Amino acid sequence: MTTVRVVVGGAVFDQGRLLAARRSAPPELAGRWELPGGKLEAGESAEQALVRELREELGVEVEPLERIEGEWPLRPPYVLQVWTARLIDGEARPLQDHDELRWLTPDRVNEVDWLDQDRPAVAAAARLLGRAGASEV
Repeated sequence: MTTVRVVVGGAVFDQGRLLAARRSAPPELAGRWELPGGKLEAGESAEQALVRELREELGVEVEPLERIEGEWPLRPPYVLQVWTARLIDGEARPLQDHDELRWLTPDRVNEVDWLDQDRPAVAAAARLLGRAGASEV
């Protein structure tokens, strides 16, 4: 039996908007959009992995808030878990694995071609963002 490995994605909120990141690699994912993040390393919590990954990939500091219910299968043995997070420092830049970033308001999240696995979490994040209002997130 294969051990499931967790990939943590960040639904990063700032000023009432959600951050979308366009993949530059691998070739089969390039050009599609995702919630940025990455694999948990040994001994890390999901929250610690999210903070580390977003620092490495985007050059920002975030505060993880809550896990979005559910998990979505990626290629074996990986599953995606998504956390909401608040941008606390830095300006997001595509440093690794991405070639473009966009901040999307809840009514515009469907303007990009999300990876299929990210779509349910993006929909949930947009609902949360819409309910919270720009002043709270």
